[in-house]
Amino acid sequence: MQYAPLGSTGIKVSRLCMGTATFGGQSDDAASWAMLDACVAQGVNFIDTANVYPLGSEPKDKGESERIVGQWLKGKRHQFIVATKGGGVMGPLPWESGNSRKHLLDAVDASLKRLGTDYVDLYQVHYEDPHTPLDETLAALDAIVRSGRARYAGISNFQPWRLARAIGRCETNHWVRPVAVQPRYNLLFRQIERDLIPLCREEKLGMICYNPLAGGLLSGKHRFTAQPDADTRFGSGKSADMYKDRYWHEREFLAVSQFVELAAQAGMAPVRLAVAWVLAQPAVTSAILGASRVQQLPEVLSATEAALDADLLARLNDLSLEFRMGDASR
Repeated sequence: MQYAPLGSTGIKVSRLCMGTATFGGQSDDAASWAMLDACVAQGVNFIDTANVYPLGSEPKDKGESERIVGQWLKGKRHQFIVATKGGGVMGPLPWESGNSRKHLLDAVDASLKRLGTDYVDLYQVHYEDPHTPLDETLAALDAIVRSGRARYAGISNFQPWRLARAIGRCETNHWVRPVAVQPRYNLLFRQIERDLIPLCREEKLGMICYNPLAGGLLSGKHRFTAQPDADTRFGSGKSADMYKDRYWHEREFLAVSQFVELAAQAGMAPVRLAVAWVLAQPAVTSAILGASRVQQLPEVLSATEAALDADLLARLNDLSLEFRMGDASR
């Protein structure tokens, strides 16, 4: 396993991060713990979760992923860098969602209780909230870090201009500054290369990328004209429609077929190559792995060992270049 500094901080995290969006949904407690064990055996020290996980869950099931992680962490909390996120819808009341001070302070306390710890290493705002003043959100993150409930603050899914403004407001008001961002990034979604990656490099922000396999599409196992299997991101739960909107298009499937052929020529499993490509990009700190069973992990866990030469990188760039300039809203 390789390790990298988390932005400008003094801590190092594994370049692969275990994502937990399937925990409590597609994966029960035992399957989730088996995946965590497999990751740790390969040197992973970084775990990412969120209070709304499992992804696409019913209200009664939100927080199950954090509970499962918390059970597994008992007796070994100090050995891992744990990140979680707040801001998503957690209940029917108006103040049970969004990035208000009230919700974020309530959310972090609830997350800590489910995780069975008195702090997280990285607390991230999960989504933008157009209804809450940015200063209110940033001041709440400052309070969370200064109170010791989190060691660092981060931002997920913000537009680059809004992230830049957030950094400026923190510097102006002497608030704790975000140290990391969590964007979507893969060969089929490269729009962040235009603005976000240059911003992260300039501001020395860590970049923790989710969806490196495009929801599993880059594995090559799906067919455009066939119904997706019920146990995949495209075939189950409330999130299936979101994933189909992101990736289930003829253009994407054409690129995937070319990618799978290129992976075969390189003598590499497609999932290994897809994750290795993300890790090879400038400013990327860590790639978040999403799996529903332990059998899916060996190939992706070997991605840090994959050496991509200049010719292979150039060919991957050519087949996916159109996704750099695509519709950034998808």
